[in-house]
Amino acid sequence: MSALAKNYNRRKISFKRGKGSFLYSTNGKKYLDFVQGIAVNSLGHANPYLTKMMNKQAKKVWHVSNAFLIPEGEKLARRLKQKTFADYVIFQNSGAEATEVAVKVARRYFYSKGKPEKNRILCIKNSFHGRTLAAIFASGSKKMTEGFGPKVPGFDHFDFADHKGLEKAITKKTAAIMCETAMGESGIKVIPDWCLKGLRKLCNKKKILLILDEVQCGVGRSGKFFAFEHAKIKPDIVPIAKGIGGGFPIGAVLMNKKVAPAMTAGSHGSTFGGNPLAMSVGNAVMDQMFKKGFLQNVQKLSKYFINELNLIKEDYPDIIKEVRGIGLLIGLQLFEDQSNFIKKLELNKLLTIRAGENVVRILPPLNVKKQEIDLAVNIIRKVCKNYN
Repeated sequence: MSALAKNYNRRKISFKRGKGSFLYSTNGKKYLDFVQGIAVNSLGHANPYLTKMMNKQAKKVWHVSNAFLIPEGEKLARRLKQKTFADYVIFQNSGAEATEVAVKVARRYFYSKGKPEKNRILCIKNSFHGRTLAAIFASGSKKMTEGFGPKVPGFDHFDFADHKGLEKAITKKTAAIMCETAMGESGIKVIPDWCLKGLRKLCNKKKILLILDEVQCGVGRSGKFFAFEHAKIKPDIVPIAKGIGGGFPIGAVLMNKKVAPAMTAGSHGSTFGGNPLAMSVGNAVMDQMFKKGFLQNVQKLSKYFINELNLIKEDYPDIIKEVRGIGLLIGLQLFEDQSNFIKKLELNKLLTIRAGENVVRILPPLNVKKQEIDLAVNIIRKVCKNYN
């Protein structure tokens, strides 16, 4: 009997090794892994370059306190600044921590401006920002918060795509609007470019901050380094994690020069955040992701994959309701609960994972090969053909 707590409903399968887009189970079966740790393994399993750079750093120094300068972190922060909207970075270990820091930055900014009453964060109802106490109440999800009261104050909510409700919800106490550029857990719901532009204008008009949560959809997943780049806007604060570590725990909060000065010495800390080993892996991910043509190839493969999935939808309109997504963050919305469909995909050696609204979430590594996408397409088509 397992000594692990029962907070996960684990599938009865385990793996002994992985390579690229594939996982090999302990009973010798080979699976095409289009979960990749839920958009974490951005460069696939056991990536040779990441392994090489991690081993190189592991022979030097793994961890030192943030009481000291960490050159590897300075390098990664500088590169993020060069490649993105950001002027400053705070490193963390996970996406939940990163979103919590994003909230802290927004509140601290207005506090530093002599407006401590501006401390409420406006979020989309039933969104996902992590599993910490503050993050679950930011989600506005009854299911996620059940049994974890009392309610963490400071969060207000509006319904997805309810633009009138959004503007009405902004009060003199609102500090920021925080939303996922593409909502992963909620069902792969992408906020349209025109809407993102509207959010930026609204925040400017109301003199509040825009926080775009790119923990799942960022770091190349959309075909650009950040999903909001498609809309050609610049947020004030962006939490990231998952893909930046390629499988190693890294989180970060990116900030512009307007808000960053509010985070003075002692205002926040993280024991493990930004340690040399993590930072060396993050730099290795950046090396690969910004190779010439890498992100363009993600866009090319995405267009091909989504087109093929839409062809399956046309052939099986009673099974697939909608193909959703951006880049290689893809969802198949079914007309019924997706659990059985996901199980049948697994029986055919394709691993996927669920999301809200009956969505089958499909998350290949960003360096997936076209023939691996074809393999996935054939499996999905086969399952649809034999589905009952």
